[in-house]
Amino acid sequence: MPPRPRTNAPTLSYEVERATLGNGLRVVVTPDRSSPVVAVAVYYDVGIRSEPEGRTGFAHLFEHLMFQGSASLGKTDHFTYVQGSGGTLNGSTHLDYTNYFELLPSSATELAMFLEADRMRSVALTQDNLDNQVAVVQNEIRVNVLNRPYGGFPWILLPPVLYSTFANAHNGYGDFVDLEEATLADAQAFFDRYYAPGNAVLTVAGDVEVGDVLRLAEQHFGDIVGRPVPERPSFAEPGPTGEQRVVHVDRLAPAPAVSMAWRVPDPADLDDYLPYVVLAEVLTDGDASRLQDRLLMKDRTATSVGGYLGVMGDPLDARDPTPFLLELHHPPEVTADTLLASVDEELDRLATGGLQPGELERTVARMRARYLREIDPVLGRAQVMTVFEQQRGRAELVNELPGLLATVTAQAVRAAAGTLAGDRAVLEIQPGDAA
Repeated sequence: MPPRPRTNAPTLSYEVERATLGNGLRVVVTPDRSSPVVAVAVYYDVGIRSEPEGRTGFAHLFEHLMFQGSASLGKTDHFTYVQGSGGTLNGSTHLDYTNYFELLPSSATELAMFLEADRMRSVALTQDNLDNQVAVVQNEIRVNVLNRPYGGFPWILLPPVLYSTFANAHNGYGDFVDLEEATLADAQAFFDRYYAPGNAVLTVAGDVEVGDVLRLAEQHFGDIVGRPVPERPSFAEPGPTGEQRVVHVDRLAPAPAVSMAWRVPDPADLDDYLPYVVLAEVLTDGDASRLQDRLLMKDRTATSVGGYLGVMGDPLDARDPTPFLLELHHPPEVTADTLLASVDEELDRLATGGLQPGELERTVARMRARYLREIDPVLGRAQVMTVFEQQRGRAELVNELPGLLATVTAQAVRAAAGTLAGDRAVLEIQPGDAA
């Protein structure tokens, strides 16, 4: 008889209301009157995987351009109004979306919605703004990648080993030549194609009334002209056959490192996907995890161990294809082959011997606690809900995820471990000079 799912998951009941404007903009509202703050988030269904060939880094560059003013606002006005109201703001670029968000006192809800609507309607695309932000992004690359130890490890350097198509394998931060060759016509075409209202989700969470938010959404966003929404292509491609291996020399790295990645099921199928999310925690999270106990405490062959789903570290914010990824830093006297063999042994031990009594319950409880901390603030909740709405059409998953985690069985985790065999990508980091 199969084991019955655990039923001690917390029950969440965050309210979810939604509407779609005539121009296609999807609006999600989740009231929370526990604190007089509001989070406003706009997620556009465009990310690194949407970039055309020859324009690496363009999605991230465009995120910068969206902060450079609009028809009604000068270059720094968005920051001035939000921060002057006691709020914070930011944006970020991911594989499958670009987001913009504010956290403000709830009395400033209309301000945040006006600001987001104004740049959705009429971002200021000028040659001066483009040249300035190309320089800013290039400097980010220098600081965060080129002049930092392990700067591209593994999120930039590993995808070309794991994938073969441009969409999945290319450098999302961008090539300097590609960035410099970007034109205003490229920027306008990108905006027209991907920044249409029907390609976005607006989420408002916090101390608000649903009716008031929907009225403000219609008032500020409703007259933005709707445009055709691009059909999202499939980025699916075959997984690696055998072990694909690359060595990268990092002149700034003080010690070697190795990362390995396997392809996993489509994240859209949570029943098949969540066992891998739990497996990553079983292997790497906490002193009692399999690989931390083996590599850090017993063998002392690694100095740090990490594991996660997705090259950007969030298991629930990307579509297919997505990797299961392990990242190990180690002393110079330890070889990458030694660590790979240890990982293989632990995976085999888990696949053949299963989980220890209490191991799954302890792991899932820790995952749920971390998730509840993430969504407790209204901004964290708005961000999670917007991804769920954008990628799965179900912001309600914010309430359901703890229960879904509770249904993951030890057998499913064991089976997931058994699929992580030789068909993988391996990236070694070796310190030293390229010469």
